[in-house]
Parts: sequence; structure tokens; C-alpha cells
Amino acid sequence: MRLDRISHDPAVMGGKPCIRGLRVTVGTILGLLASGKSRDRILAAYPHLEPEDIDAALAYAAWRLEEREEPLVVA
Repeated sequence: MRLDRISHDPAVMGGKPCIRGLRVTVGTILGLLASGKSRDRILAAYPHLEPEDIDAALAYAAWRLEEREEPLVVA
């Protein structure tokens, strides 16, 4: 899985995961897909995106859902 298209920069969109440093968040892409927008329609609405960016957003979301966070226990 290649996640090199996903960037995190506190100066861009508040540090949310974005596509290639652009001001398009992974959440935006996922929300559009979840609401039934087609890949072609997303790419038309955001002409600076590439098909691989949509794939990367989906892969990133799947990876994040597989992570498990454990609470820190301070002794």
C-alpha cells in the first residue's frame, strides 16, 4: 500500500490528512464517495486530483480503521 500521496502538515487544513499537500482532505474525498459521487465526477470537480489520489484516500482510511489505540497508563 502506497500512502505517499497523503500528507500531514499543521499549516495545511489544520493538519488533517490531505492529498499531496493540496487543500483537499481525505475526509472530503471519502465524504463525496459515501454520498454517491462517482470518481469521474470527483475528478471533474477537482481537476488537480488524479485517479490514484482517490485510491490513496481509500487505502489511508482502511489503514486508519485497522489501527488500534491503547490508552496510556501512568503508574
